[in-house]
Amino acid sequence: MTTKDAFTDEEWARIVRAPFVAGLAITLADPGGPIEAAKETMATLKAATSPPSREQLLTEVALDVQSMTQERRNPLKGYKPTGGGAPGPAVLDELRDVHAIVAGKATPGEASAFGEWLVDSARRAAEAAKEGGFMGFGAEQVSDREQDMLDQVREAVSGA
Repeated sequence: MTTKDAFTDEEWARIVRAPFVAGLAITLADPGGPIEAAKETMATLKAATSPPSREQLLTEVALDVQSMTQERRNPLKGYKPTGGGAPGPAVLDELRDVHAIVAGKATPGEASAFGEWLVDSARRAAEAAKEGGFMGFGAEQVSDREQDMLDQVREAVSGA
C-alpha cells in the first residue's frame, strides 16, 4: 500500500495533476470551441475525483484533487507543456515520466491502476463533447485526432 508520504512534494504535485494532463492531451489533440473545452474539463475533473478502483494511492490523489477544487486551486497551475514544438509530445512525456515515478515507488498493481486511471481520464474527456458537424448533425463522439491521442496516452502509461 503506497501513500502520499512515499513521494516528494514535487513528485506528488505531478501525480495529482496527471489526470488533468491526460484530459489536456485530448483537448490539445483536437481543439474545439469554449463549450467543448469546458465539457472536456468537467469530464476530466469528474474522472480525477472518482478513481476507477480503490487503491490507497488513487484514493489519496482523488482526495487531494477534491480538496484543491473546494479551495478553488487549479491542479494544473504552473504546468506548461514545453518541448520546443507542439505541446502534444510534451504532454505525453509528462504522463510517461509521472507513470515512471509511480511505478518506481508503488506496487505493480497500484502503478497499473494509476495508468488505467489516466487513460480513463483521457477517455472521458474525449467522450465529453461531440466534435465537428453542423449544429450537432454529422458530429462524432470521438474524433480521429482524439482517438489517436487516446491511443498515445494508453501507450505512454502502459509501462512498456
